[in-house]
Amino acid sequence: MKKIEAIIREEKLDEVKSALEKIGITGLNVAEVKGRGQQKGVKLQWRATSYTVDMLPKLKLEVVVKDKEVKTAVKAIRESAYTGNFGDGMIFVMPIEEVIRVRTGEQGEEAL
Repeated sequence: MKKIEAIIREEKLDEVKSALEKIGITGLNVAEVKGRGQQKGVKLQWRATSYTVDMLPKLKLEVVVKDKEVKTAVKAIRESAYTGNFGDGMIFVMPIEEVIRVRTGEQGEEAL
């Protein structure tokens, strides 16, 4: 099993959720985060003063999938989160040792 963490633009959440649902992945967690990468923030101007906001609001999605679903899930996230501009985000894939469903006690892939 693998955990996929994706940092995406806030406005892309509905598209990413729909893309994941189309491939049968419905369970996910979403958290509001702030960060920066190559984009390095944006310059804003208010009245006569300009300033840089370098920690931009993003969303972090967390999805745990079976090993055989990783490529399909990553492709769905990447394609649906894509705008072609700086700040589109990042996708991280990491191994998961064990999953246990609290309600039933199911373990491993059965718990997904």
